[in-house]
Amino acid sequence: MAFVVAMSACVAALLVAEYRALRLGTWLAKPAAASCFVAAAIAWGALDSSYGQIVLAGLVLSLCGDVLLIPDGAPAVFRAGMAAFGLAHVAYVVAFALRFEGALGAALCAPLAALLLLRVSAWLRPHLPADMRTPVHAYLVVLWVMLIAAAGASQSNPWILAGAAMFCVSDLAVARDRFIASGFANGVWGTPLYFASQLVLASTVRSL
Repeated sequence: MAFVVAMSACVAALLVAEYRALRLGTWLAKPAAASCFVAAAIAWGALDSSYGQIVLAGLVLSLCGDVLLIPDGAPAVFRAGMAAFGLAHVAYVVAFALRFEGALGAALCAPLAALLLLRVSAWLRPHLPADMRTPVHAYLVVLWVMLIAAAGASQSNPWILAGAAMFCVSDLAVARDRFIASGFANGVWGTPLYFASQLVLASTVRSL
């Protein structure tokens, strides 16, 4: 509960900083909020299993992505942040593969996730700069694989799929902000959902 309270306070401070365009507040609150889910995973036993260690790697990569997405007007840094989040998703794929237990769940998830992500692709495509089309579509493929892996690993712990799905949906807020319509409204729902998703995924190390 302490980690939930601490992270909630940091996320609230982050939203206030974003609303008031306080860059120093963002630089302080965002890494602090991300540090909470990393610390939570360690406290909950992430270092005690291969699954936990790989989830922890994904959380650390997400923290790196958080920091890299803070600067405005720096396309190269944004691409580096996007790469960090892509690698976080890959780490989760590897972790979920270690706990794969439900081929039926994965098989049912695959076409549904593909349909949803194809819709996302169609939504984003007209707004993507030429140099971002390949990275964004590669990222969507990674999301698809992660959702399938999460579905296959969630038979005994549905929070795995819940956290993975929350993470994917929160990515839409980032995509909308960067490519379609920037504004505080994207962060109002996307930011809390993202940080909640990471804490949910961190919590899955406790069920081993």
